[in-house]
Amino acid sequence: MSDRFVVVPVGQGNEQCSESEGAEGYSIEPQDAVPVLEYSREPNRYGDGMPKESSPFINNTDNDKGNLYDGKNMALFEEEMDSNPMVSSLLNKLANYTNLTQGVKEHEEADDDEGSAKTKKPVKSPALGTLIGVYLPCLQNILGVILFLRLTWIVGTAGIMESLAIVVMTCSCTMLTAISMSAIATNGVVPAGGSYYMISRSLGPEFGGAVGLCFYLGTTFAGSMYILGTIEILLTYIVPSAAIFKAEKKEDEAEALLNNMRVYGTCCLTLMSLVVFVGVKYVNKLALVFLACVILSILAIYAGVIKTAFEPPDFPICLLGNRTLQNHNFDQCLKTMEVDNVTVTTKLWSLFCDSPDLNATCNEYFTLNNVTVIQGIPGLTSGVIRDNIWGDYGPNGMLVENKHQASEPAADTSQDIYMPYVANDITTFFTLLVGIYFPSVTGIMAGSNRSGDLRDAQKSIPIGTIMAIATTTFIYISSVILFGACIEGVVLRDKFGDSVKGNLVIGILAWPSPWVIVIGSFFSCCGAGLQSLTGAPRLLQAIARDGIVPFLQVFGHGKANGEPTWALLLTGGICEIGILIASLDAVAPILSMFFLMCYLFVNLACALQTLLRTPNWRPRFKFYHWALSFLGASLCLSLMFISSWYYALVAMLIAGCIYKYIEYRGAEKEWGDGINGLSLNAARYALIRLEEAPPHTKNWRPQMLLLLNLDSDHTVKHPRLLSFCTQLKAGKGLTIVGSVLEGTYMTKEAEVKKAEQNIKSSMTTERTKGFCHVVASSNLRDGFSHLIQTAGLGGMKHNTVLMAWPGTWKQSNDPVSWKNFIETVRETTAAHQALLVAKNVDSFPTNTDRLGQGTIDVWWVVHDGGLLMLLPFLLRQHKVWRKCKMRIFTVANMDDNSIQMKKDLQMFLYHLRLDAEVEVVEMHDSDISAFTYEKTLVMEQRSQMLKQMQLSRTEREREAQLIHDRNTASHAALNDKADAGPDRVHMTWTKDKFLTERNRNRAEANMGVRDIFNMKPEWESLNQSNVRRMHTAVKLNEVVVNKSQGAHLVLLNMPGPPKNRGGDENYMEFLEVLLEGLNRVLLVRGGGREVITIYS
Repeated sequence: MSDRFVVVPVGQGNEQCSESEGAEGYSIEPQDAVPVLEYSREPNRYGDGMPKESSPFINNTDNDKGNLYDGKNMALFEEEMDSNPMVSSLLNKLANYTNLTQGVKEHEEADDDEGSAKTKKPVKSPALGTLIGVYLPCLQNILGVILFLRLTWIVGTAGIMESLAIVVMTCSCTMLTAISMSAIATNGVVPAGGSYYMISRSLGPEFGGAVGLCFYLGTTFAGSMYILGTIEILLTYIVPSAAIFKAEKKEDEAEALLNNMRVYGTCCLTLMSLVVFVGVKYVNKLALVFLACVILSILAIYAGVIKTAFEPPDFPICLLGNRTLQNHNFDQCLKTMEVDNVTVTTKLWSLFCDSPDLNATCNEYFTLNNVTVIQGIPGLTSGVIRDNIWGDYGPNGMLVENKHQASEPAADTSQDIYMPYVANDITTFFTLLVGIYFPSVTGIMAGSNRSGDLRDAQKSIPIGTIMAIATTTFIYISSVILFGACIEGVVLRDKFGDSVKGNLVIGILAWPSPWVIVIGSFFSCCGAGLQSLTGAPRLLQAIARDGIVPFLQVFGHGKANGEPTWALLLTGGICEIGILIASLDAVAPILSMFFLMCYLFVNLACALQTLLRTPNWRPRFKFYHWALSFLGASLCLSLMFISSWYYALVAMLIAGCIYKYIEYRGAEKEWGDGINGLSLNAARYALIRLEEAPPHTKNWRPQMLLLLNLDSDHTVKHPRLLSFCTQLKAGKGLTIVGSVLEGTYMTKEAEVKKAEQNIKSSMTTERTKGFCHVVASSNLRDGFSHLIQTAGLGGMKHNTVLMAWPGTWKQSNDPVSWKNFIETVRETTAAHQALLVAKNVDSFPTNTDRLGQGTIDVWWVVHDGGLLMLLPFLLRQHKVWRKCKMRIFTVANMDDNSIQMKKDLQMFLYHLRLDAEVEVVEMHDSDISAFTYEKTLVMEQRSQMLKQMQLSRTEREREAQLIHDRNTASHAALNDKADAGPDRVHMTWTKDKFLTERNRNRAEANMGVRDIFNMKPEWESLNQSNVRRMHTAVKLNEVVVNKSQGAHLVLLNMPGPPKNRGGDENYMEFLEVLLEGLNRVLLVRGGGREVITIYS
């Protein structure tokens, strides 16, 4: 007995299990128990679990998680045992793998519910070989109703050559599809589910659902076709007297037949559905009987053909002139005959004349032409094959004529439709015959659908399917040639056998009796219909249980044993649609479309996997090639449009709608499909192409890196930043949302994943389409630096960074926040990337807001690539900003010609195709105000004090509070004085009053500043560079507030940070002064390249 390892539970208290528990194998484990592998010599009992798609191992179960190895031989790998099973364990699972058929799982779950004390019955191992499991089922499904009811008519109508072309085209299509299917089926274990499983797992949930439903519809309409075939055989050839609707006139016969088909077809469908509902096992038991009927019928045909070579059967055909007559109502093909030396008229005479008298008025054509009798089956050696080489197409109502017989045409042909001639019941042409014939080569999936019952599916499916197609192709080709060589052309074109006393045309060829074929084909059609009604609901149930089409969920349920009751009801309803159409010739092209669609995607799946060279693509079947698969796919597509272009478009529309629906509802399935691989390859190709050269100015658009700050619970602090990004991008281009957590990835892994999940949730809420990337770094500055450097891939990198203004930088005791901000500004400048900084971002509009009439004001101070003018244009594409007008302000100095500047700017905007109002603001040279000096003094002295005193955190807080209190007291005193004056009371606050108020207060505010430091400022000792910068900030702020305080958004050039890092805090002060009094502001800093052009 070989050595084995069995799982035994070990509790947290280190209590050892008894030996008896170990010998029992599995036992119910507590929730917190840790299963370990214990050495034992008991036989291995692994392999009970159901396969899971997400696992690389076939029978991976939850019990395997956490398996530890309690031994010394493999101690080096003991830590890997948490997630990776031992090889011996894996191999034992593979050896004991059983593929459960549909319905067994439900039985097992019911057994589990009854209690673990009940011993489960062992599931029988699949034992079907190639012959029984694949070859014969395929043979039975391929050979069917079209062979018996329509092949002779197709040969007669299209001729031997064109019929061979139809057979070769369709059989080539199925053979190429079978080769592709064999490659897919042998690429790993194919669970029960067959073709749907193969397509969906190869092409993904969207294509899988679309093609799976097409295959389902095809199978369902096949059921309709087989039922119609059954009723046609019953009412036309077995018991014609059973017809409920009887035609009084010849021209009403077609309508009466269709009504009979509808009534009897509905009854037959109901009966078959009840049989399927009561028990599928009866259908499966009868399958062998139905198969025997098919094989015996084909043998009878071949035997009859051989017999015609030396003893042709006697089936006389009556011709009037060259027209074929329906011989239901007369026995002798004579106009008159001698009875006791008296010439009397026959029954044929009374069909064409108004009385049985010799002097009666007769049909003109009947009078002009004689009747002749020819043999319906001249025999194999008669040479009739020469007459049947080419086709004889015609419109509906065209009479079936023998072109080699002499005929006198009549002047009046209006009465021909009322005479007992054999005529076309539909308009015939080559493409129609392709659509009608194609269902006779479907059924090649029968073997793959039984993959769960095969002993070795990877060996049986290719051999059995290809051999079945080869056999049926031989049968069809030989049948076409032999029918054309044995049967008279007018009989071949007689669809319902009216010229041979209502016999089945293929039946009169058979030996020993036509009834062999009639009864055989009847049971064959019955069996095929039952199998369609059995297979289609299970296919729908498999699709519903996959959960990719939400509205089909109800059809996944069924009886306790897994029988798909609801799916059977839907299948019966769709089947009834086909039966109400009532014409076999009309239903056949419909199901041809759906099967061709399915075969098309099987070929595409194989070609795709082969070309992509997916690592998991290792089929055991080696005789495939991507070119063959593409040829098969092209042939399928061609046949779809050849058969019926409008049906093809409808089928493709249905598949497309299902595809988009699944995509819209978000099919959250990952099946390792080929479409995913195709997307990856296309993305790689596109990225490599993008990297070859930077984008042209015409193609430049902001590719965003959005730097987010997170709260302590890792939620997004400023979700409106995501809204603004959405409005700016409108779903176009690249958006990467990044954030940084302090720490190492090893310690912060869970928090990083949680943060990513929160950000993705916020992105969904704010409709931001893009990628999310959260990194863990030792400090925030390095983390943001890494994001700016490394975010994106190849040519798909960001060129613009969007971030929020650190609004609390003054209140924060820690200077890291504003230092990180300035370093980020420097990083983007060094990386030649544009920078957008949103101030007061929480007041920005949401995606649901609709801003009314207002303006987006652009303050164009410095030209740094034209980004300032491009951004408002992009924003106005979004419905939030659509009603806003764009205004551009530019600043003119004393020596500038402001009038000419305005003209030039208007012309520039005209060439840029931008609609905007233009205004030139003149900034006169003025003396630097005392307010500017005081503001600069406060800034520098505060900075110096903090540096020199090296205050601790606590002391710094105390000092800041003291300064704040004194400043508040001074301002309160000033305000008290101000309130005393009656001229300082303003009932309405306006922009002008605000500016007047602020300017009037500046001189008085200096008193408060002096009080803070108790010293007289030395203005001359101030850094003149800082004074000039502050002067610019103050003056520009005055102008901007004056013009744009009521704007919905203000865009402003962002000045660059100082090269000397010692002035960083001063830089923040400058920006704060510049933005004072403005609500929504977007600071813009260009990336050093032109982003907008006047050229086409």
